[in-house]
Amino acid sequence: MNTSPEQLWAEFGPIITDLSINVISALVLIIVGWSIAGWAHRAVRRGLGRFKDMDRTLISVVAGVTRYFILITLLVMVLGRFGVQTASILAALGAAGLAVGLALQGTLANIAAGVMLLVLRPFRIGDYVNANGNEGTVEEVGLFSTEFTTYDGLYVSVPNSGIWGGRILNYSRNPNRRHDIVVGISYRDDIDRAQEILLGVIRNDPRVLSEPAEPQVLVRELADSSVNLGMRFWTTGDDFWPASFELRKAAKKALDEAGITIPFPQRDVHHFDHREVA
Repeated sequence: MNTSPEQLWAEFGPIITDLSINVISALVLIIVGWSIAGWAHRAVRRGLGRFKDMDRTLISVVAGVTRYFILITLLVMVLGRFGVQTASILAALGAAGLAVGLALQGTLANIAAGVMLLVLRPFRIGDYVNANGNEGTVEEVGLFSTEFTTYDGLYVSVPNSGIWGGRILNYSRNPNRRHDIVVGISYRDDIDRAQEILLGVIRNDPRVLSEPAEPQVLVRELADSSVNLGMRFWTTGDDFWPASFELRKAAKKALDEAGITIPFPQRDVHHFDHREVA
């Protein structure tokens, strides 16, 4: 049985027409959607880049997430043009996302912690910190880990989840720091005289600040072998360690010149003759 072209077109023409329209529409969607995704990626990077405190890593992540969200939405729309049930696609994507999330929950925890560190900024590159027991100068804050250099030059990489959940001490954030240097003197020495000498040592150092508080020398403790005096004063963060080391040395010299001793630990030993007691 011969079929004429008119009959074939009458039978398959609507299907071909619909398919052609869908293909053309899909191509238009792909071109337009791809352009929009690229434009959104660049726009997000430019917009977030205007904020001076915004980390570059976080900018790249936000821009990338925006771009891929548009591309995934575009894929669902294109498949929908060909009659594919988008609800099933979304369900499959959700199931796949859940499976990946369960498999990579440790990695995702590091990413989430990294995002929080980049957004809230408890420390910045160059700060000296103690982050949940990890102490050093911050070299890089990434999405997965944070890199430190310790005071003795060691490289340390710590997963972000091990930092975010703990206590963070930032020694560089505030401009000024307080010193508390303890110096012990003998119980036989004049406390007032020792306080006067130590206070003079502090005030003669140009690095010592009068704000936020004037320098003080306080009686900290009546210890076993000494009366412990506390030298309390403020310096800038940059002067903290040099002033701490040098004022300890200056305090020792000043007390020696005044004849005030810094005693060694002492113990009184009482010996009893049991025969005499008997």
